[in-house]
Amino acid sequence: MRLTVVGCTGSGSGPESPASCYLVQAEHEGRTFSVLLDLGPGAFGALYRHLDPAEVDAVLFSHLHPDHCLDLCALYVGANYSVTAPWSPAAVHGPADTADRMVRAYHVDAPAGVTPAEPARGIADFFDYHAWRPSQSIGPFDVAVARVAHPVEAYAIRLTERAGNRPSLVFSGDTGPTEALTELARGADLLLIEASFLDVPGNPAGLHLSGREAAETATAAGAGAVVLTHIPPWHDPDQVLAEARPHFAGPIELARSGARWTLD
Repeated sequence: MRLTVVGCTGSGSGPESPASCYLVQAEHEGRTFSVLLDLGPGAFGALYRHLDPAEVDAVLFSHLHPDHCLDLCALYVGANYSVTAPWSPAAVHGPADTADRMVRAYHVDAPAGVTPAEPARGIADFFDYHAWRPSQSIGPFDVAVARVAHPVEAYAIRLTERAGNRPSLVFSGDTGPTEALTELARGADLLLIEASFLDVPGNPAGLHLSGREAAETATAAGAGAVVLTHIPPWHDPDQVLAEARPHFAGPIELARSGARWTLD
């Protein structure tokens, strides 16, 4: 299993990275199977640094806040109007209302008396949408999800490769402290975990984690290594990392656009 950070800035794109998007790949049936965890603003263009977006097999949404999902619109446009179109539609896994959410994101009212060039529901009819179940098989991966603490329907996602030593990756999505994430991440080889807050009094409950809370979650779960992500552009990532380090004894580092890890 290979993880590539496409975008990792929290709450929107940042000066050095697009918003949330992570490419996970493994060999499957004689070829490379490519999954995206989230597809936030700016990520579609950055994907071209790593693969042809036409090769994306599945998009897995942790939740439907705009910084995690809006570039599915760009993937739709590329699949239908680029010079290599049409592309095979990717599978899209997410909350039950994902298709309707993307219709709202894509739709623009036409002027009175003008027939739109394409119906807004085109994006809903194109992709192969699936509502999250507790567990599912997606290409070479067994995928489990857990509902986490966020103001909207949001999930942490665990991918376990079925081949070899069954390496596992857990992506927290956006969440406040919750035992559900700890349980899903139990024994994971790599925990890709949000750390949006500085460790200061008064952070809102049930919204995000600080670096310290992310590290404490990893320790409680017995994760092998930690990558801190989703740090907004108004925070210093090095400060978040410094606040996390004392609370996790294993390898811990920051997500950066273009960074890669191999789990085997």
